[in-house]
Amino acid sequence: MDGKLDWLAAGLPTEGTNAERRRAADVARADVPTCRIDERVERVRERVRAAGWDACVVVNDERVVLGLLRQEELERPEGRIEEVMRPGPSTFRPHVPIEELAHYMVAHDLPTSPITSSDGRLIGVLRREDAIHVAHQQHASEREQEHDAARHDPRLGGGEQG
Repeated sequence: MDGKLDWLAAGLPTEGTNAERRRAADVARADVPTCRIDERVERVRERVRAAGWDACVVVNDERVVLGLLRQEELERPEGRIEEVMRPGPSTFRPHVPIEELAHYMVAHDLPTSPITSSDGRLIGVLRREDAIHVAHQQHASEREQEHDAARHDPRLGGGEQG
């Protein structure tokens, strides 16, 4: 690997002040349904719904993301996946901070976003509600840590009397 971004993109462990921050790969769900470009939407729809999802990622034999089916495409009465999919969907790398992705997904009204490796292979799908939930948890935890630190820092009027 050539650099820090390659290291992060591969989902390898990190150190330092941001090591504890949740990232896309930490929250993405690997159990997302996938399909091939030559399948029929009728059959894929049945599989997707049986799995409890409303999205499916179109991949090739190497799991490289080719397209995405969201609820709108899955509701088509019939057709080949190639004809109904959203080709070349926006994807995100596993190292992207979850709060950044949550903000982006809300701002762009994305219900789901594929998370891929640097070579385009599917790692999982991030659901907007999962991203928002984890980002809020992380923010609350950080505020609590800051509050605790201030309470124990005599320079900030804190400090425990003993």
